[in-house]
Amino acid sequence: MQPTETELASQALAEESSYRFPYFSANDAVTLGLSLRKRFKASTRYSKGKGLVITVQTIAGHTLFACTVGDLGGVSGVGDVSLDSWSVLEGMVSVVKRTGHSSYYVEKGMSAMAKGQAGVQSDLRVYGGAFPIWLENALCCPIAVVACYSGSSRDDHHLVVTSVKDFLKKLRGTEAASVAYPPTEGTVPRQVPEPSTVERESQHRHSELEYAPSHPEWVTETGPRSGLEYSSDEERRQ
Repeated sequence: MQPTETELASQALAEESSYRFPYFSANDAVTLGLSLRKRFKASTRYSKGKGLVITVQTIAGHTLFACTVGDLGGVSGVGDVSLDSWSVLEGMVSVVKRTGHSSYYVEKGMSAMAKGQAGVQSDLRVYGGAFPIWLENALCCPIAVVACYSGSSRDDHHLVVTSVKDFLKKLRGTEAASVAYPPTEGTVPRQVPEPSTVERESQHRHSELEYAPSHPEWVTETGPRSGLEYSSDEERRQ
């Protein structure tokens, strides 16, 4: 049984809540974009001659990554990547910026309410494939948008969501490893165990012998001689 439009919209909304980033940098945008490219090139759609356009940009419009996969005049004779593809992609990104939700969620939500795209503004393209990048500690609005377009709303959305999911899994795995094995500077001092009671008594006896006076008249087999023993020796000499 195929899921309904309402169920698909609910699933897309749940994905937005689940896949949020602890942080996001320009390097992360490049890594995510290249992951999208690699995943698409390994798909059957690419082997059949389909093309793809990818963009990762901030919510303010600063482009962090942009890439075309495929050629309009390929030797296979199939050409579906053109300037119009980029125009559609920018319209999908505008949907995310306008609503704060994925373009697939907006598309399925409108279908569930039996609203067509007749009244949609001309600069918007309500097709699946554009996904908001939310930070875990910033709930006011998304920080960026990752989007791809190949002409298939469901496949493009699935491609983006799967790439985001795997990226976050690797990112959190790296963070966990860094916490388990934190970097150290210099040499970590070795922890010396506390000596036991028997060891302390033995050390005390050795210290007494080491620091006792070495004069033969003061040191005997039983220890230092008393004053009475010392005076009796003097009387015998007299």
